Amino acid sequence: MRWAALADAGKVVCMLSGYKAEQVEKTVKNFPALIRDAEPWRRDLALKGCADLSAVMEPGISALLAINARGASCTHAARALWQEFAAARASIVALLPPTSDLGPRRSA
Repeated sequence: MRWAALADAGKVVCMLSGYKAEQVEKTVKNFPALIRDAEPWRRDLALKGCADLSAVMEPGISALLAINARGASCTHAARALWQEFAAARASIVALLPPTSDLGPRRSA
C-alpha cells in the first residue's frame, strides 16, 4: 500500500512540476510483488527506503500545495522534489535481485 501511495504522490509532484506524465516501467509497478521474493536484507532496506521517501514526500507535497493554493508558482520546487523522488525510487527499485531471461529467482 505504501508503494502505491508513493506512486500517487509522485504523480501529484510531476503534475505540479509541469513535466509530462511519465510512463512507469513494469518493474516499478510490480515492485511489491517482486521484492516479496527477495532476500530478507533486500526487503528490509526496501521498507526503510519507502519509509524515508514517505518522510520526504509528505511535507514536500504539503508545502507545494500550500504555495499553489496561494496562487504562487511552485514549479521549481516541484521539479526539485520530483528529481529527489525519482532518484530515491530508482534506488529502492535497484534493491531487486538480478533476473535472467527465465524471470525472477524462485526458491522451493
